[in-house]
Amino acid sequence: MQLIVSEFVTLDGVMEAPGGEPTHPHSGWVFDHLSPEQEQYKLRETLEAEALLLGRVTYEGFSQAWPGRGGEFADKMNAMPKYVASTTLDRVDWSGSRLLEGDVAAAVRELKARDGGPLLVAGSRTLVHTLLTERLVDELRLMVFPVMLGSGIRVFPESPDKLEFELTDTQVFSTGVVAHTYRTAA
Repeated sequence: MQLIVSEFVTLDGVMEAPGGEPTHPHSGWVFDHLSPEQEQYKLRETLEAEALLLGRVTYEGFSQAWPGRGGEFADKMNAMPKYVASTTLDRVDWSGSRLLEGDVAAAVRELKARDGGPLLVAGSRTLVHTLLTERLVDELRLMVFPVMLGSGIRVFPESPDKLEFELTDTQVFSTGVVAHTYRTAA
């Protein structure tokens, strides 16, 4: 399986509270620059994925938000397999969810060794930092919003290592949002 990390991010690298979470003073910054074409981009991305890989915080938010929704996007989110990386949860109840046990990097390596469509990661900052550090990310999709927040949780981990990526696609939306797709450099 190919592992794809897809994130909403500000110009200054913040990924925190894009959808209205109460953790940041500028929460909901995505909604100021959202368009139907961006929604179609995210729908295609989700429909192409075979499974979700989520950290605990994102899992908790998604598992509260998606089961009560309908439509093509919600139907896919609710139906697809979901793997949850957490050291504090002892069970996961959202349909199709499975808790990863033990070393998360080893568990993700096992998932990646399977045949099948893409394994999609959204949000999940702590997990994404681990995946980047362990060099488990095959593709990085950054939907960059034309806003700077000045503070907040960043997409990329602090690291003494240099990670290189190769730009494979760019899509510009009418709202000024730009989606960049990067593949891990060989």
